[in-house]
Amino acid sequence: MGHVTGIGGIFFRARDPEALASWYETHLGVTPVPTGSDTAPWSTAAGTTVFAPFAADTDYFPAERQFMVNFRVRDLDGLLAELATAGIEATRREEMAGIGRFARIADPEGNPVELWEPAG
Repeated sequence: MGHVTGIGGIFFRARDPEALASWYETHLGVTPVPTGSDTAPWSTAAGTTVFAPFAADTDYFPAERQFMVNFRVRDLDGLLAELATAGIEATRREEMAGIGRFARIADPEGNPVELWEPAG
C-alpha cells in the first residue's frame, strides 16, 4: 500500500502573492515556486514534520487564522537577530523540554509563523 512520504507543498491564499513570496524568500530562505525548468524549487533538509490538527477553539494561534506554518530552523537566536534587524519581532518564545525552542513571528499579511529549533 502506498503512503505519504512528506509534505509536497503548502498552499494558501494571499492578498499579494508575489510580495509575500518575496518576504518568505528574503527573511526565511523559502524560495518561491519555480517559473521554469531553469529555476529550482525550495528543498528542505530531512527531519521531523509534525502534522497536528488543533481543536477549533485553540488559543495556540489566532482564532481568525485557519493554519500556522512551523519551520524547523538551525540557530534560532541568530535567525531572530537577523529578523529583528529587518524590523520583524518575535511575539512569543517558549521552550519545551526534549522538543526544542520556539518563537512566533507573523508574515506581512498577519499569518502566524512558528520557528522551531529542535532539541539536541
